[in-house]
Amino acid sequence: MTSTITISDNFTMGGGAPLALIAGPCVIESEQQSLETAGAIKEITSKLGINFIFKSSFDKANRTSVDSFRGPGMDEGLRILSKVKQKLNIPIISDVHTPEQCQRAGEVLDMLQIPAFLCRQTDLLVAAAKTGKVVNVKKGQFAAAGDMQHAIGKIKSTGNYNIALTERGNSFGYNNLVVDMTSLAQMRALGVPVVFDATHSTQLPGAGGTFSGGRREMIPFLARAAVATGIDGLFMEVHPKPEDALCDATNQFRLNKLEELLKTLMELDKITKKIL
Repeated sequence: MTSTITISDNFTMGGGAPLALIAGPCVIESEQQSLETAGAIKEITSKLGINFIFKSSFDKANRTSVDSFRGPGMDEGLRILSKVKQKLNIPIISDVHTPEQCQRAGEVLDMLQIPAFLCRQTDLLVAAAKTGKVVNVKKGQFAAAGDMQHAIGKIKSTGNYNIALTERGNSFGYNNLVVDMTSLAQMRALGVPVVFDATHSTQLPGAGGTFSGGRREMIPFLARAAVATGIDGLFMEVHPKPEDALCDATNQFRLNKLEELLKTLMELDKITKKIL
């Protein structure tokens, strides 16, 4: 059994609670799109009784090309996320990339996310932890599941025990990722809630030349397999028109197919949690 963390009022994750959802467009493209997408996902999750955290990045600092769209930046991005939070009354999460960003981001966000490539950066982990907010650490594509105990230790060293880990696949040769489903069980054994990133796990890093490719059609298969292991949360990048997305166009999930998939996943979650 994993620990229970509190995301916001009446919203906990882990400890055997039903599957939570972290979802939204990869990067903030506009205020209108953020509000409309968050509103649509909230409508679906409210109908299905799923706790929902809206995710969208104010900056994507690790894009393949220097010419790739990175987002509106921290100030404008946090303003938009704050508006989504206030207008729709939902918790929000976004990436932080440097220790200097953490305090400012922590004033707005309910969860701070550490990108996979930065999961070993001690100063960043400690700064995020010192905000007192939940810290969601994505496991690096280069890291073994057991290695994440060290990220947990760095965060706990500040007295912050509000921690989640996210699996997003491991590098498998060049331009490819593979998901070891046993990693989910191994990370849950570390005692903190574990999330599965069903969309980035289908990514083909750098396979598009100046951008990463992806296999969006594999998302439902990986999501079902992960939920069957007993995960605490699911992470999905969701976009109304993925083919037009300014980031991760090939591996974002289509918004109009979300409800159908979530219905299946919640049934699997009930069965799995009952067995466990």
